Amino acid sequence: MTLPGKQGPLPVIRAHYADILCQLAEELGVARAPLLASAGIRPVQLGHPDNFITLEQFTGLCREALARCKDDALGLAFGLRLKFTTHGSLAQAAISCDTLEEAIGVLIKYFRTRFVYMDLTFFEEGDEAVLQLDPGHGLADLERFNVDVVMASLLDVNQLLFGNRLILDGECRVVYPEPTDRAPYHRLFGDQILFGARANQLRFNRRLLSLPIALSNPVARRVAEAQCEQELKSIDASITVTERVRRLLAPGGDGRIPDLETVAAQLSMSARTLRRQLASEGVRFQTLQDAQRHRRALVLLQRPGLTIEAVAEQVGYSDPSNFGRAFRKWEGVSPSAWRARLAPDDHSSR
Repeated sequence: MTLPGKQGPLPVIRAHYADILCQLAEELGVARAPLLASAGIRPVQLGHPDNFITLEQFTGLCREALARCKDDALGLAFGLRLKFTTHGSLAQAAISCDTLEEAIGVLIKYFRTRFVYMDLTFFEEGDEAVLQLDPGHGLADLERFNVDVVMASLLDVNQLLFGNRLILDGECRVVYPEPTDRAPYHRLFGDQILFGARANQLRFNRRLLSLPIALSNPVARRVAEAQCEQELKSIDASITVTERVRRLLAPGGDGRIPDLETVAAQLSMSARTLRRQLASEGVRFQTLQDAQRHRRALVLLQRPGLTIEAVAEQVGYSDPSNFGRAFRKWEGVSPSAWRARLAPDDHSSR
């Protein structure tokens, strides 16, 4: 990511993630030096866990590792190497919470301090609690790899804290088709994985949200969260105004998408200043807001308990007919027609 007035992309990925991937590649017979060179990473950059590399360097390294290791399930192996201690203050803050629900809240809030290019959201649907992962834009060729990394890492930490309780009563869903070699997935998820789903999700019974965390420690949590806040500020300072607005447009606690004035206030500027800064990056606020409304509408329409009117209200349309017109521009059909043609997830491969 490149900022106006700055030369080149800024480092936002912790170097030890790259170091762990290199260690894995070496065990698979791939030499470290040419792997790093192909991604434009100097070995000295990986010499300290607090060093950072750029997003471009890290994604380049992931692509090269995939190509050279010739293992389509490399993301699973990498994710399992990312033990909770790898994530530093984020992991410490989460495991110091009182319950699983509190830990998920911390994870959602600070997720981008470790995976700046992906979004993690949480919601409850019927009797299920759902963690949903949305890989970053422009990284389609790494989608399976990135999804595998995060899902494997989440499940590994879960097993450390709670054993098999979550996955035995839940399911992992991924959007990509069933791979030829399913064995690595079976070892990790058993039969509790669904390929070709509509979203990347880890689903489990919502009653498990009240599970106590044995390592709960209020003092450790405060210290770790303070560190996460500082890291979050550094990340926010390193990205464009457009990207900051995109993130702030994610639905708030009430599920609603914020308006221009709300977003501007969160960025400590006037609405006029925000419009001007976005314009300098060639973007309009309305365009970003409409894109978020579109994404949010597609998610909400998959929840059968919500009426079209309720979906319209949650994405910011007081008049359902206006929502209908906007949705037809996005998808070419009405919201009700789009919902009706959804194929049941059960028809996807398991």
